[in-house]
Amino acid sequence: MASGPPPTAAEAYRPNRFVSLPTELDAEAYDASPEKRRAEAERLAIRARLKRQYQLQLNNPKPPAVIENPALLRWAYARTLNVYPTFRPTPKTSFLGAAFALGPLLFWITVFKVDR
Repeated sequence: MASGPPPTAAEAYRPNRFVSLPTELDAEAYDASPEKRRAEAERLAIRARLKRQYQLQLNNPKPPAVIENPALLRWAYARTLNVYPTFRPTPKTSFLGAAFALGPLLFWITVFKVDR
């Protein structure tokens, strides 16, 4: 009697004249080519291998002194060492730079002058 599984929300959704079709449900908005699927599967396999390696290090009964998490290393590099290629001087950053460079200097000069 059952005709099969009920349709998913993406299959059941029909756009109307008041609301456009979301890009997630629009078949022309994304490419489902075999090359793209293969690349996504490869990235997923790499991510799974890295996660498994990290979990093995983490749950090792005799763990090494330092457990390196590659994602954390990449994040720390992007956060600290890779600042200048993405830095853009703006009036706000110029003012903050001058305030943090000259502010303490002027503060201590006035403190010592008033203390005399």
